[in-house]
Amino acid sequence: MASHGTRKPTFTEGMLMQRRTFLKLLGAATGLGVGHFSPLGQALAEEANAGHFFVCIHASGGWDVTLWADPRNEKLGLVSPASTENTDTGVIRRWVDAPLDGDTRTFALVKPAGSNIVFGPGIGELGDMASRLTVVNGLAMNTVSHPDGTAFSATGRHLVGGRVPGSSIDTLFANEFGLTQTFPLVSVQFPSSYVGDNLDRRAVPLTIGSVGTLSRTLTRSTLYDSDAERDKVTALLGKQARELAAESAYPDVMQGMALQYDALRAMLGGKLQDVFSVGGLQKAQPQFNYKARFASGTAVNMAFAIEAMKRNVVRCVSFAQGGFDTHNANYKTQALVQQDLFDAVAQFVRTLDETPHPTLRGKKLADTTHILVMSDFCRTPQINTGGGRDHYPNNSALVISPRFKGNFVFGKSDKEQLLPAHAKRFADGDRAIAPPDLLATMLSAVSVNPRKYLRDGEVVPELLKV
Repeated sequence: MASHGTRKPTFTEGMLMQRRTFLKLLGAATGLGVGHFSPLGQALAEEANAGHFFVCIHASGGWDVTLWADPRNEKLGLVSPASTENTDTGVIRRWVDAPLDGDTRTFALVKPAGSNIVFGPGIGELGDMASRLTVVNGLAMNTVSHPDGTAFSATGRHLVGGRVPGSSIDTLFANEFGLTQTFPLVSVQFPSSYVGDNLDRRAVPLTIGSVGTLSRTLTRSTLYDSDAERDKVTALLGKQARELAAESAYPDVMQGMALQYDALRAMLGGKLQDVFSVGGLQKAQPQFNYKARFASGTAVNMAFAIEAMKRNVVRCVSFAQGGFDTHNANYKTQALVQQDLFDAVAQFVRTLDETPHPTLRGKKLADTTHILVMSDFCRTPQINTGGGRDHYPNNSALVISPRFKGNFVFGKSDKEQLLPAHAKRFADGDRAIAPPDLLATMLSAVSVNPRKYLRDGEVVPELLKV
């Protein structure tokens, strides 16, 4: 019996006390690394990650990291920096002359006010957003083959007999977060891959050559029936599929059909073809530079990503920008290609900052969008006889994410920019960071257990916000 003056808790009060105790225990388990990837922890993580979007960009051809992420502006050993003898400096906005040899000048290192990151001149407008950027230098690629480096960057696995042995990071995001979206993943010339038996078929990348393809695919003739009539038929088919699923011992197939019919109604009923055309996108998002020499296609892709995310019809958009394979005239074009790309990324981030989230009240798209920019590998430290730079097994990558530390650089190459240097002590010893580690960290940042998908790679907690 309760003692005099002591009130027995009500049922509701008892439930609240149990809930508080449960949350304390869950927090303790998570702190020990137990609860994060448990079924219950995963369910809570899925709720916390609701409404997140993903954008993956591939700088095709292997970029010159000495011009943006890992700048070298002096001759040291084999390193041949950009100079006024080999570079068209007038159109590179962040080029600032610095002494090199005699009358020859090179660029001065760019370190914007408040930045912990030193940039090369190719960083363009993105250099002003250092507080948002996570730069990973000294990525060990262990290859100088375009197909192999591309696959390694996107999947964390090297090619096996010329075949990609794993799913790309954009597919993994789609499989985890996009299965109920109209478009789980739209891939515009990105090295997307779907491999394995632990993936849902709905996560198969929608691979297209250009965004305009979507508009043409969604266009329907009204010669024999109207949009309204077509919508009624599609709605009836979806209703019948759900009814059959309710009566079936194996409902997955019919539920999948119902989902497809619902998605078809969303695609055709929302007049998406009107805005997912190149002209429609340019009109809807006029702030992007569609006349840029190298980034015109990238600008359209970014406009598409904004429009698709604000309508909540896509989970992940991935695309590629070419022009980085500069075996000839490296310093004539490489910094310009970089400047176009990073200017476009900067405008993309500004647009995310201004665009309301479609489902989370009071949030902007920037609050839940994760951006990964990567390439095949980097260019050689020395200039070849054609004034270009060749393939080299070092690399850098860029992450812009609310879950990653901003104004932060991790990893490095050696002093002559020849090879990646040891970044930290991993479980398998002291070594440089590699693409599988970065991909594992990307997954972990949104509470996905990397071991579910990746054979290799170790989460790098130093990259993540506490």
